[in-house]
Amino acid sequence: MSDTAFRLTSLAHGGGCGCKLAPSVLQELLGGQPMAQPFAKLLVGTETGDDAAVWDLDGETCIVATTDFFMPVVDNPDHFGRIAATNAISDVYAMGGTPIMALAILGMPLGKVETQIVRDILQGGAAVCAAAGIPVAGGHSIDTVEPIYGLAVIGTVRKNQIRRNSDAKPGDALILTKALGIGIYSAAFKKEALSPDAYEEMIASTTLLNKVGATLARDEAVHGVTDVTGFGLLGHGLEMARGSGVRLRIEGRALPVLSHAEALVRQGFVTGASHRNWASYGEGIELPPGIEDWQRHLLTDPQTSGGLLVSVAQEEADRVLGEILAAGYPAARRIGRVEAGEAKVRVEA
Repeated sequence: MSDTAFRLTSLAHGGGCGCKLAPSVLQELLGGQPMAQPFAKLLVGTETGDDAAVWDLDGETCIVATTDFFMPVVDNPDHFGRIAATNAISDVYAMGGTPIMALAILGMPLGKVETQIVRDILQGGAAVCAAAGIPVAGGHSIDTVEPIYGLAVIGTVRKNQIRRNSDAKPGDALILTKALGIGIYSAAFKKEALSPDAYEEMIASTTLLNKVGATLARDEAVHGVTDVTGFGLLGHGLEMARGSGVRLRIEGRALPVLSHAEALVRQGFVTGASHRNWASYGEGIELPPGIEDWQRHLLTDPQTSGGLLVSVAQEEADRVLGEILAAGYPAARRIGRVEAGEAKVRVEA
């Protein structure tokens, strides 16, 4: 599972995107914050819980800005750095943007983590940035109780290619580009119950850059995009539904799932964030009668460095899916559709 005897995850109370505050808590915290309307050039802010902020520079080119960091989800420091960096850069791709540079965010418990381990984390993150074609141009580090690593990422996007989570349209098909189950795998990993092949599957998924988002943004048939991370498929789907004023219908049997996820979740490997997510959705989710707990946990499972949820014109969905598969996302699947109606997510068996 890891090539280091020291368990980096033992220093953290949670890991990956499972560390995120529950959606309801985040809404409560942001509820009293001043709105951004006075800034006419801020095209995307906090209004719809989108993936990154977007600022209009000159009417054509926009700046995309985001930050994302978390505690270790694996013990291998290089893998931790790669996963955290891939996850952070994803927010730019989810807006249709192309990253141009990153700044490192580092918090380490001094005296508990060897210098070489920290170097390996940073090198892993830098390697992913190099794969994305961007430099790590600086950063900031502090002494913390638990290890933390991530990036602030800056990108650019043409104004007419911004892809928001609030632009899904009735009649669209829904595509998910990566398999679900990362939180389940991480829960099993922490209890040393994840097999080597499952670990490799997890690393392959979490270090796969969502570069295809920048390509999708150039396709007029693609309307809305968001990445699926800590709030789970239902949580991020609900943000899309509410932001767009539509209902999402998810076909449970169509969902791509990591190969060992069902077996592991049936054995009880579930993150605390999965429970918190479900408690936060309120009345925005409709599940089929008789759904079992393990099936619900796949839907609420926090995805660290998850895939993109894409809302695309129905008549172009097969073409777009084929292009996503050809771009190197073998788990991509059509998972449902967008309908007119109350802003909810409805799951079919």
